[in-house]
Amino acid sequence: MAVSQISVFVENQPGHLRRILDTLEAAGLSVRGFLAADTGDCGIVRFILDKPELGFSVLREAGFAATRADVMCARLPDKPGELARVMGVIADAGINVGYCYSLISTLIAIHVDDIASAEAAVRHQPIELISENDKIG
Repeated sequence: MAVSQISVFVENQPGHLRRILDTLEAAGLSVRGFLAADTGDCGIVRFILDKPELGFSVLREAGFAATRADVMCARLPDKPGELARVMGVIADAGINVGYCYSLISTLIAIHVDDIASAEAAVRHQPIELISENDKIG
């Protein structure tokens, strides 16, 4: 039930993010969520797209250094403490969260080393996991 995430490595300079987004828009792709982080001279932008396979192909064909990885994606009720509860369930299972970010609405993408174990840890909790085929928004 994982969601495909695309990571794009870019120089940390004005206009690079715009070029990526323009490329996605020209291909008719919708960005459902993203995280942009810098590491000094370079940066990494992670995307959740409505059509990740197409997005990955389009970005690679345009010359961007892109990779794909699976992330777990959960829908959180919009109430206090939900993010802490989900992170607690994952931590209690002994699973480290590498990073996470929110998507549209109250969806979050969570990168963990072992998605299957993380999904198993939350399966019997009131946590809704979603796939790329689920309607978002």
